[in-house]
Amino acid sequence: MRLNKYLAMGGVASRREADRLIFAATTTVNGVLQMDPAFDVAEEDEVIFDGRRIKIQSDVRVIILNKPKGYITTAHDPQGRKTIMELVPRKPRLFTIGRLDRNSTGVLLLTNDGLLAQELMLPKNKIPRIYELEIDRMLDKSEIMKMRRGIFIGFRQKGQAKVLQQKVIKKRVLVRLELCQGKNREIRRIMAVLKRKIFSLHRKSYGPIDLKGVPVGKWRKLTKTEVNTLRKL
Repeated sequence: MRLNKYLAMGGVASRREADRLIFAATTTVNGVLQMDPAFDVAEEDEVIFDGRRIKIQSDVRVIILNKPKGYITTAHDPQGRKTIMELVPRKPRLFTIGRLDRNSTGVLLLTNDGLLAQELMLPKNKIPRIYELEIDRMLDKSEIMKMRRGIFIGFRQKGQAKVLQQKVIKKRVLVRLELCQGKNREIRRIMAVLKRKIFSLHRKSYGPIDLKGVPVGKWRKLTKTEVNTLRKL
């Protein structure tokens, strides 16, 4: 097994992040420093990362958090702002599957399985995420088509979203969108290009997982059936 995969399965980080950590001379195998992410590791080998022994996770945990507004999606914040880690268990170490910005709310998945996290975030897998947002004006047909084909949102990136529904509620427009890529702040960047003001942004679901039975600021552990369903996406 590759060393980066071993660290990911041990709950250290995603495989991509594990590459960076290995290059930073943080990991030894059987007492020897290894800086090659592709180094072959056996299950019986002693792998030490940052002074602690790493073992492959036998108990994979995935939880869903109903993220409130005002929390940032990070483990530590140098500015002292509230983080989502204040709302979830400290052990085992969990990292997020994707992100929600500080002012966005709703479904946020966390896991101790780095490989699962990486697979669920890969754009090529096109896992649908459903969002609801409140904006100031209706989207017209041409704008809806542009969103579906893709709109340039800066940094040589295209943002894409499928409008499922929109309706006027108390002088605001409630829009339900399906997103399959998950680029950084993708919906906010799309709406900025279309000159729409966003009043709220809420993620309703991530693949088949939704917020049913999870109050704001609370979390629950996914069942084995739900985790297996995520693995098949």
